[in-house]
Amino acid sequence: MIESIGLFFFLCGMAWCWESRRRKTFSVRPGLHEEIDLPFDQDFELYHNDFSLCSKKVRVCLAELNVDHGSHHIDLIETRSYENLSREFLNVNPAGTVPVLVHRGHPIYESHEQIRYAADHCGEEAPRLVPENSDTVEEMNLWVERASLTGDDPIAAMATSAGNCIPGLTLPLFSAMVEKIPVHRILTGLLFHRLRVRPIIFLAMKIVGIRRLRHLKPAVGVIRNSVRYMKVHLDALELKLEENGGVWILGDMFSLADVSWVVIFDRMREADCADVFLGGDLRPRVTAYRDRLFARASYAKGIWNHEHPAVRRGTERLQEAKRIDPQLRALLAG
Repeated sequence: MIESIGLFFFLCGMAWCWESRRRKTFSVRPGLHEEIDLPFDQDFELYHNDFSLCSKKVRVCLAELNVDHGSHHIDLIETRSYENLSREFLNVNPAGTVPVLVHRGHPIYESHEQIRYAADHCGEEAPRLVPENSDTVEEMNLWVERASLTGDDPIAAMATSAGNCIPGLTLPLFSAMVEKIPVHRILTGLLFHRLRVRPIIFLAMKIVGIRRLRHLKPAVGVIRNSVRYMKVHLDALELKLEENGGVWILGDMFSLADVSWVVIFDRMREADCADVFLGGDLRPRVTAYRDRLFARASYAKGIWNHEHPAVRRGTERLQEAKRIDPQLRALLAG
């Protein structure tokens, strides 16, 4: 009996070592990689996920630019499984992250680089999303960066980017969504994820559950800091919109800055926390700006038409938990 158990664990270890060599993950340099050639059927192709914040941003950008592109949906653990850790996808992006924009077989990594690349290579007939004046371009880039989700530990940089506040604001939604994900699928991340702390967080969310989330002190601290810093970023945006007197961040020109911010507001909608930051007398210019973004055709094409059933169920589960538990509702209100 003991020998059989030992043989079982030996074979499991051998299988893991064999598979790990074929699923090597490592960080990649942002931007275009001309040295990599991937198969492609269309000039532009996008590997993306319906729920992924950065995927939404690139889809909105491509919709604004009227760029026809091939679509490859890649599951993340939030939507079903760790397809992003499969051997096939790791050939596309060894970092195991989405989105990946591919132009004529060459991948571009990191969404803030992808939208800039798309705007520069979409053809002369496409709408302009980048101003011609260099000073205005610099200003646009500052607001793109302020909305971007970057770094292996984004919550460490919440003070510099509203995008980096999003993971903390999404923790309750993650907790609600992961209820439907089998444990063995989460364990795949512990075996192969480049940043194993992430599947550990999901496993903790699975064990604790949405109703007991407020008892998990590290999560409570992250949520409160995310709310606090997001308010700072939105106050800055409110001031910017007041100063320029226009309808968009750069005034009358819709730009990559606006493409970057629409996904921030959409995640607030999904995480059922928009009322914490917007509405009524709370930042009226930002609220009106959000509504204008949601009214654009690119929002429907790039985001609303990609609403994932798992996200919809997660939002409804979160709303239900908040109705039942006033203390949870108070925590998520900041």
